[in-house]
Amino acid sequence: MRNAVLKHLVEGAFNSSSRSRSVVAAATNSSLPFSLFSRRHAVSASLADEEGETVVFPREGPGASYGLNWALAGRGVIVKDKAFYNLKSSELQQKGAASAESLSGLPIHIRGNATGGASEISKAQFSKLLKQVTSHLSSISNVFVHDGAVSSSPKCDAKVRIISDSPSAVLSLSNILWRTPTRAVSHDSCPVTLYAATSISQNTAEVIGLGSQVNTGFLAADVEHSSLILCSKAFSDIHGIKDALAAVAAPIISAREGIPLSARLFLSGDSVILLFTPEDTVQSLSDLLVSTDAGVVLSSQGVAPLFQTGASGAPNLYKLPAAMLLVTSDSSGTLPSVCKISSGQAAYHFLAGYQNGNFVPAYGKGPSPVDPLELAKSLLLKLKENQIPSFLVNIGEGDKRKTGKELVKLVQSILSSSIPPFEPKAGDLQAKYNSFVSGRFQELPEEFSF
Repeated sequence: MRNAVLKHLVEGAFNSSSRSRSVVAAATNSSLPFSLFSRRHAVSASLADEEGETVVFPREGPGASYGLNWALAGRGVIVKDKAFYNLKSSELQQKGAASAESLSGLPIHIRGNATGGASEISKAQFSKLLKQVTSHLSSISNVFVHDGAVSSSPKCDAKVRIISDSPSAVLSLSNILWRTPTRAVSHDSCPVTLYAATSISQNTAEVIGLGSQVNTGFLAADVEHSSLILCSKAFSDIHGIKDALAAVAAPIISAREGIPLSARLFLSGDSVILLFTPEDTVQSLSDLLVSTDAGVVLSSQGVAPLFQTGASGAPNLYKLPAAMLLVTSDSSGTLPSVCKISSGQAAYHFLAGYQNGNFVPAYGKGPSPVDPLELAKSLLLKLKENQIPSFLVNIGEGDKRKTGKELVKLVQSILSSSIPPFEPKAGDLQAKYNSFVSGRFQELPEEFSF
């Protein structure tokens, strides 16, 4: 196996001359360490120079990089011909990249105790799938590699390396990720690897026991090993990819003292508001949101979007929120239109995520391997440390839901007005909250309260 890998790497680094082929053969059959072999055969390069032939060891050029090939081999992909690294959009288009039809709702399979929005995949199934995908990518003449990051926070991000058989897939995926410095992935302690195999057999999922996926594709992730696989046309399901990437990146971001939240950033003048809101209210607020995507990282440095926003000139990292807003919907008359809540109440209502009669813990709709209670505890600590005020807004009070314009005015007035504290009215909603939260989460901190 070592000789086979070495042969592919050296063949990618040398030209196709007969002299190079003889060196490759010697290297492949040698039992010497690779570094020692290169020193012993340096004289061969000198003799070649005297004969008018230039031999560079290792050979570098477009699509040929010894270091990159070796790094890809460590991820199971042996470069057959060339590996193109971090090409610009125009260069990808020159290689045949084109916009693909957008898809949504493709199956997501996650290994790693993820809750919500995904089905499970076993260790054996993922291992078998990964072997098939890396073998497929190793059989393709050219592979395309792109490095980026989930989260624009420089200290609380998750580096990502994309390896694909398609320039179109890389073009699409590179528009999701934030830019990251060259070699950042190779120096990162825990990078995410994303394999995009667009031309793999369409019955791959069925072969490994995931069921038939028609002809569209599927996504599979292993949180423990920071890996994500996109098969067939799955690279066109942007929402699914963001959900899967957020799930895989969450433990990495958490380990770097960031809090991954299913929230949005609302801009009001110079103030940034951390906003948790039901999906059906997002479009009415889109003009004042940094991004309509749910996903930010809260840290001591500030708040940062998980994915590219597309806004030119926008900062990568925003200052700490001036306030946190939890939007809910209750027509029972228990919750007031707007009220100020303590940090403990904010953590409790965040944990419940009450929306239109349903509880959505941590306001998260997508898969996540992070325990919502742990997120709520971290959020409570951050609110207290930075003295961030919190507010509860009820958009379902009475018989009519608040419109987008009404909600915008309400949000904008919160920082400049004196908002009364939370005083719940009589009703059984509090009992429903307590029953759900205490039944699902054990040993709540004392500060957590309705």
